[in-house]
Formats: sequence, C-alpha cells, structure tokens
Amino acid sequence: MKTIAPKSNINATVVIPGSKSITHRALIAAALAKGESRLEAFLKSEDTLLTLEALRRLGIPIEIQEHQIVVSGCDGLFPPNPAQTEIFLGNSGTSYRLLLSIIALAQGPFLIEGAERMHERPIGDLVRALRQLGAKIEYLGAENFPPILIQAQGLAGGRVQLAGHESSQYISSLLLAGPYAESDLEIEIKGEMVSKPYLDITLGVMRDFGIHVIRDGYRYFRIKSGEHYQARSYTIEGDASSASYFWAAAAVTGGTVTTQNIAANDSNQGDRALLDILEKMGCKVKKEARQVTVQGGPLKGLNLDMAAMPDMVPTLAAVALFAQGRTVIRNVAHLRIKESDRIGSVTAEWRKLGAQIEERSDGLIIEGSQPLHGAEIDPHNDHRLAMSLAIIGLKVPEIRMQNEACVTKSFPNFWELWEKL
Repeated sequence: MKTIAPKSNINATVVIPGSKSITHRALIAAALAKGESRLEAFLKSEDTLLTLEALRRLGIPIEIQEHQIVVSGCDGLFPPNPAQTEIFLGNSGTSYRLLLSIIALAQGPFLIEGAERMHERPIGDLVRALRQLGAKIEYLGAENFPPILIQAQGLAGGRVQLAGHESSQYISSLLLAGPYAESDLEIEIKGEMVSKPYLDITLGVMRDFGIHVIRDGYRYFRIKSGEHYQARSYTIEGDASSASYFWAAAAVTGGTVTTQNIAANDSNQGDRALLDILEKMGCKVKKEARQVTVQGGPLKGLNLDMAAMPDMVPTLAAVALFAQGRTVIRNVAHLRIKESDRIGSVTAEWRKLGAQIEERSDGLIIEGSQPLHGAEIDPHNDHRLAMSLAIIGLKVPEIRMQNEACVTKSFPNFWELWEKL
C-alpha cells in the first residue's frame, strides 16, 4: 500500500527512459536481421523483458549489457524446435500480439501462454489472418483467446483482410514478419484503424532496419518477399507515454516540469500529441530538440476523440478532474481490452475519490473542479491506471494505492522519479 504525497510548487527536470513500444519492435527487427545489432537506451521493463525472453526461447542469442543489449539475429531462420516449447508472455498484450506472427515463422511446436487477464484479451482476427497465411494454430481454451498452440512451419504469404477497429498490433505483427513470408504479403484494412500512431512506430522501426513497406495510407500494405532486416546500432528514444505523467503533474499543480530524452517534433510516437491537448486546456508547452517543458495554468475541459492515442486516456482523465467544465473522451471502445477494462476501471476508481464521471460504451464524461477526497484505490494491476492515479494524488490528500508495483510493466523507476518532483 502506497500513500501518495500531495505536492505544490513543482519545478523539476526528469530524464525519461526509453520507449516501450520502440523497444519491443526494435528487439524483433534485430532478432530477424542478419548479424549483430546493438540497441542503446533499451527499456528494461517487465513487458520488454518478456519479449526478450521469448526471442531467446526461439533461439536468438541476446546479451544484456549495462547501457545496451546485443542481439545476434537469425536472418529470419530460427533454429529447429523439435520438442514443444512454452513461451509465457504474462499480461503483455504487445508481446503476445507482435510475437505471434514471428513465432509462426519458426519451425516446431510452441505453446503460447499468458497471465489470466490475457485469456480475456482477444486475438481472433490475428489468428484468422495467420491461418490464411498457412499457420497451424489451435486454441487451448476459449475460441479467439489465449492460450494457443502454434505448429510453426513458416508463413506462405498472400493477401489477408483485417478489421481496423480492434487493435493496430495485429497489423504490426503481420508487417514485422512479412519480409520472411514465402511470397509477398498484402494486408487490406477494413474500416477505420485505431491507434494509427502505433502502426507508424512499427513502420518507422522497419524502415530504420532496412525494410520498405508499400502502402496506401492506412488501407493497404504490401511487403515484398525476400527483403531482409539489416543489423545495426540503434538508439531508442524516450517514451512519450511515460513522459505524459510528468507533463500532467505540471498541468494539475500549476508547476513546471521539463522532460529530457524526448523528441517532441521528430518522432513517430503519437502520445506526444497529448502536449497539444494540454496546450488547448491551458498549459504552456515549450518543445526543444531533445526535451519538453510544460508549465501548468488554469485548465478548461475539452471534447476529444482519443482513438489515435488511447493509452493517454487515463492520464487525460486525471487532468480533467482539475479543469473547469466538462471533458468528453470518445471513440476509445478498444480500451476495454487493455491490461484492464480501462473505461470501467477509471470510472470505478475515480468515483471512489468523489469524481463526477459517466461511463459510456466508447469513452467517458468527466465534470471538472468538483470536490474530491482521499480513499483506498485499486489500479486493477494496470500500470497506466496506477501512474494516472499518482497524478490525482498530487492534489488530493490521503490517496492510498494498492499494488503500486504494477508500474514495473512499463516504467520500473516511476516512483523513484515521482518522489523527486
């Protein structure tokens, strides 16, 4: 149990650790490349280590050094795996989805397991697409959900359709594996795609490792068979999602926070767009080459479509409590299949603090500047809820948090940096 200490007059500088999203994708690209890659500023968190260990289970040598990791890639040819190998991916939806297509490239039987919550997070569309590409996949529990057994034998390639509304990670997964399919891979997207910036991160990492993806916006993608990832040295930029909690700390307290190791302008990370929202709400934002400074001011509520950056919804829901007027968050129904049902979990925990919040099927309505009080709260084993509740704790005394250690999923030293505000 952690009691969050209220703070005022914040004036702090924080060095933000490497991006979780980029770390996952760079690990996979390096593992598939021919030769040795060195990844600097690698994020060593619970989720990224699950991806790393899974790649080791596939036969990829990976050495963790003090300031970098060294990955000896296989050029798309994993060692044969005659005996069934179990790969456990905890509650990392990113690891599970991105790695399914990669594991399908291997040879042999693999049991892909996860934590109990993973059994409630759908993978059906991705499995259907992989089966169309020749993968042999069996559900071991409920249809369309983990765990699964893959009889890996490579991917044939071809054309598949995927719905865009559930998770961009399905598309990222197929794209990352695509260069090593036996024939060209074509992906057609039906409907509007959610979380487009995360797909941009995937395409950016692939480009950086030498893969060209032919595309028509977010409707169609093609990768030519026979392309190869190129091993390289690669520096992972700071995580905009992790920085968001410190930007929000400045917003709600009226203080000033500078986050370093953040590429505010030259970056594919969509969550940096939270800066534009904070500016519209009343903050002052200064963007420089490798750092961002946010100064809080009087805040006002906004009506926001958050489909492009759903991970920022808990952060924004915390800031909205201290804004004048109503904040509407919409078009994020896919938040219900994250580490927790983030729409339901935010509603439940915010109400414990006295918040006036309405749960909608695809979002939230929050009335700002209402009286709040301390309470014992449960982050639902969801790192983003825990860090967003920490924002509220800067202004509301006696917030006592269960399971505060769940932040290790993406930000192991979060509390250490938070205490320095």
